[in-house]
Amino acid sequence: MSDSVRAPSFLDALVPTLILVSLLSLSVYLFGDGSSGGANQIALILGAAAAVVVGLKNGHSWESIEEGIIQGVSVSVRAMLILLSVGALIGSWILSGTVPTMIYYGLQLLDPSIFYAACLVICAFVALSIGSSWTVAGTIGIGLIGTAAALDLSLEITAGAIISGAYFGDKMSPLSDTTNLAPAVAGADLFSHIRNMAWTTTPSIIIALVIFIVIGFRQDVSGSADTMASTLELLQGQFTINFLMLLPLFVVLGLAVKRFPALPTILVGALIGVVFAVVFQPEQVYTLAGDAQLPVWLAMFKGGWIALVDGYTATTGHEGLDSLLSRGGMSSMLTTIWLILTAMIFGGVMDQLGLLARLVKGVLDKVESTGSLVAVTIASCIGANIITADQYIAIVLPGRMYKLEFERRGFAPTALSRVLEDSATITSPLIPWNTCGAYMAGTLGVATFAYLPYCFFNIINPIMSIIYGYTNFKMARVDDEERESLANKATAA
Repeated sequence: MSDSVRAPSFLDALVPTLILVSLLSLSVYLFGDGSSGGANQIALILGAAAAVVVGLKNGHSWESIEEGIIQGVSVSVRAMLILLSVGALIGSWILSGTVPTMIYYGLQLLDPSIFYAACLVICAFVALSIGSSWTVAGTIGIGLIGTAAALDLSLEITAGAIISGAYFGDKMSPLSDTTNLAPAVAGADLFSHIRNMAWTTTPSIIIALVIFIVIGFRQDVSGSADTMASTLELLQGQFTINFLMLLPLFVVLGLAVKRFPALPTILVGALIGVVFAVVFQPEQVYTLAGDAQLPVWLAMFKGGWIALVDGYTATTGHEGLDSLLSRGGMSSMLTTIWLILTAMIFGGVMDQLGLLARLVKGVLDKVESTGSLVAVTIASCIGANIITADQYIAIVLPGRMYKLEFERRGFAPTALSRVLEDSATITSPLIPWNTCGAYMAGTLGVATFAYLPYCFFNIINPIMSIIYGYTNFKMARVDDEERESLANKATAA
């Protein structure tokens, strides 16, 4: 920092944050679920502008601030590209019959009374095997959402169950990037980290599962049979339905298991969907092209192109089913990308000006007990998710800030890494402008604030971690970790 640049005060860091929170609260009050359509983006830009004013006051140049903006946006480019790819995948998979087939068999296999619990379990096991909550939501998740709509069940509760299961599996999988990042930041061993996480994660997922079971058995499913029968008939009338239509799903999941990068994996799935559409659903492709003057082969090409760009438009004559299947396309993700872009601008400015670090330092000064240390770390991770809109930054930044404090108090690295995952990873899909929240809302078609109350696992897990902190239960200390390491070496020998 040059001599002309002043270090920010706690008030400097607090002002842009309070302005942002106030504007976002007003946005939700005035626009409701539609706030992510543009109102939240304006709030984020105005919050960033307030941070810029603070930076200029403290002697930062515009060039330096602009560099922070560029760095912040660059962090989210991967997420935005994946979002575009998922939009294309949804459009092509509906046109190809893959999503309709998932809905068709889901209606026959999943009883309405256990549907929500089944969503959680299915997504948990798949995410555990592939280590990606995003891939689970973008593949199996869209099929489960469609099945819920066809059964006339709550889309909000279904989305909450999908996200709860997906984030449990993602968090506990050694293949997950966040599960590897958290122990790397804290200086912990990967598998020691996973074992230590089980203490807070297992009771949290069990409680969430019980809640979904209770909700399922308490709901009225009397009209589900008639709804299911009519939906099955309409799906069979519009699409070729058989197990072969699920091949694009298995290809994507197979590539994910092989640790193929997410972006090309999803693009491959989208392109396979187009090929399947042309081969197995030619009438739907030709209708979507909407140009009788074109040669058939060119109309096929145009129909597949439209599905990738603007998604599929259903014409079954049934309003509910048409609404369910008329979605997808890269263009459907543009508003979500706008939200991520503005959020990362705000986060980039705050980080570049040192305002984030100043906020954390101001909070750390109030820490006394182990419970308050855990609570403050969790609050900082959630705050970083809100301010920076990125779960990776929400893991790395507080992890670096609190690592020395955890060490000073004699805690093992796994104590910190568990707290980071119990908060930064888990709460990221609960924030509309966070990359994870925006992704889940855009992919599942349910607004973040609408599904948030039903993400029971994501809500319970941080609370469980705080309880463990205040009771000092299973808070790993250095000597505990050393004994475990020695025991592991003795076993191996």
